[in-house]
Amino acid sequence: MKIKPSRQVCRVLPMTLLLLAGCKEAAQVGVPKPPEVGVVTLKAQSVLLSSELPGRTSALRVAEVRPQVSGIIQKRLFNEGAMVKKGQQLYQIDPSSYQAEYDKAKANLNTTRNLAKRYKTLVESRAISRQQFDDADANFRQAQADLKMAQINLEYTKVLAPIDGRISRSNVTEGALVSTNQTEALASINQLDPIYVDVTQASTDLLRLRREVASGQLSMAGPDQVQVQLTLEDGTAYAQPGTLKFTEVTVDPGTGAVTLRAVFPNPENILLPGMFVHAKLAEGVREQAILVPQQGVTRDLKGQAIAFVIGAGNKAELRELKVMRTLGNQWLVESGLNAGDQVITEGVQRVKAGMELAPVPARNVAPNATIGSAAQRP
Repeated sequence: MKIKPSRQVCRVLPMTLLLLAGCKEAAQVGVPKPPEVGVVTLKAQSVLLSSELPGRTSALRVAEVRPQVSGIIQKRLFNEGAMVKKGQQLYQIDPSSYQAEYDKAKANLNTTRNLAKRYKTLVESRAISRQQFDDADANFRQAQADLKMAQINLEYTKVLAPIDGRISRSNVTEGALVSTNQTEALASINQLDPIYVDVTQASTDLLRLRREVASGQLSMAGPDQVQVQLTLEDGTAYAQPGTLKFTEVTVDPGTGAVTLRAVFPNPENILLPGMFVHAKLAEGVREQAILVPQQGVTRDLKGQAIAFVIGAGNKAELRELKVMRTLGNQWLVESGLNAGDQVITEGVQRVKAGMELAPVPARNVAPNATIGSAAQRP
């Protein structure tokens, strides 16, 4: 005997199923999905560190051309701005008075020489006293010295270039009276190949570099000398690399900086004294360096550098960082992050500590091709 359900039961059953399905769907809607964030997995790597410092060029040698005798300038024998060689004649001072002094000294030398020879014969025969011969011999030696000085002064009427280099404009013209004690130089010569570049670096940075090299955190980029790259005033790169040759032994008390001097080849005389340049110094190689994209590092209200990483259970973990400098589009991290950490770089604005997240590879991080550009202090 079959029992048929009543019409009322038949109507109630579908409604109950619908209510149960609706409750299940509502329960599923009430559980939010973890927000999706873009992450970058950090890796330790070797990084070449460099510093970009401002500087100015200066000539390798500078010689001021000055007269060593007084007189009237008769000729200027060079083209202004031209290259001159050491020993090349630049000016001619009127030599007439000095030629006369030379001729007089030469004649006096002949007279005193002949007298000294006669007195030598007479003193041997005891015809004159020894004192008379000694006086004649002294006069002869004095005449020799006078002739030599007259010859030097005569040669000084030819003003010669003391070094090789490019000569400046002339400060005197033909007919000008010059003297040995004048304050103004006739011209100046600058030796420009090679050329110096003087840059300044904070003494604190210098101490940090020495400390890191001594501790082994930093190894020198080259075995002998630090290489330097140059950027000119118009932003173009100078083709010839230079080397660091000198570090000042004192610190400027006004600026707290030390002067570093680099030497650059300058065969085409592109670099001129006084030009403002930027020099990039290779400091050394940091092994096992941790670099993090700048998108993943922010600052809290106190100015402390912070970053969010994916912790246990895919939960956000806040880290306080100690960053040293930027390298292209990345921060060099001294502490706070390790190799293998997943740093959030995309969607970090809505992340809070302890929040469960759904990490995916970040799409807002540029390639690491910019690593190795000029380092800057944070």
